[in-house]
Amino acid sequence: MKIDKFVLSIIAVIGVAYIFPELGTAHSRMPIDTICTVGISLIFFFYGLKLSPDKLKSGLKNWKLHLLVQASTFIIFPLIVLVFYPLLQTQEQELLWLAFFFLATLPSTVSSSVVMVSIGKGNVPAAIFNASISGIIGIAVTPLWMGLFVDSSQTNFEFTEIYTKLIVQIILPVVIGLLLQRFLNVFVNKYSSELTLFDKSIILLIIYKSFAQSFYENIFSEVSIFDLFFMFVTVLILFFLTFFITKFIAEKLSFNEEDQITAQFCGTKKSLVHGTVFSKILFGNTAAIGIVLLPLMLFHAVQIVIISFIAAKLARR
Repeated sequence: MKIDKFVLSIIAVIGVAYIFPELGTAHSRMPIDTICTVGISLIFFFYGLKLSPDKLKSGLKNWKLHLLVQASTFIIFPLIVLVFYPLLQTQEQELLWLAFFFLATLPSTVSSSVVMVSIGKGNVPAAIFNASISGIIGIAVTPLWMGLFVDSSQTNFEFTEIYTKLIVQIILPVVIGLLLQRFLNVFVNKYSSELTLFDKSIILLIIYKSFAQSFYENIFSEVSIFDLFFMFVTVLILFFLTFFITKFIAEKLSFNEEDQITAQFCGTKKSLVHGTVFSKILFGNTAAIGIVLLPLMLFHAVQIVIISFIAAKLARR
């Protein structure tokens, strides 16, 4: 199995942030914040250009599958993490729990969900619909979940300000992209690989800034190897719990094999793109943002490896 190049890039960027943290701080002369803000808007503008209204309309028919995927993404995932909230005793534990809860409330990822469902011979049109609609639902649902537990006095978590940013930086670009789709559809298809590279570059820049800020303020001084191992094991448990719960429900609903594959693959994915963007909007430039992103990046690597293995196995059936 090949190691995903984007995962390697993330590791490299974190290494650069550790060696050169000053460039990502508020004192830096480089306008990284501005670049990230503009980049986020462009990512979702291109996302709007790629969305197919016709495919979304045709996908509405299989409503049971859609409900299961979205319930797995936005209800089952958060509830599993929520079970452990009463066990928290220290501020460090609360921050770590919040990082996992943030991961659990995120929407599904579009590209890898569709690709993996295609490899595993699942229901590809349904995967496209669910992955696309998940990102739109997440814009409203993720901040609502996080607002229940984030200390507004420490993170400036104000719903009015957050939803204003979401509307300006995400919803408005998506709507503009949808409106211009008929004129720029050829452009999107022609430069699809370049647009994907642009998306990943902006995400890497946001990750660099997040970790640079955390390294600069020495936030990771209390994160041990044991903590990282604990995060990795927890990510594995969280993934497989959701994977098998989704499978169990799909079987009870008498889904065919293609729909069951789609439900499991799309319902257990979490979007690194939305995660890095939302973390910047929800948590601003707080030093703890690096720790908040750690479980998400571990989950991103784990989900790619495990789903790739399962999809390859299903492809041979």
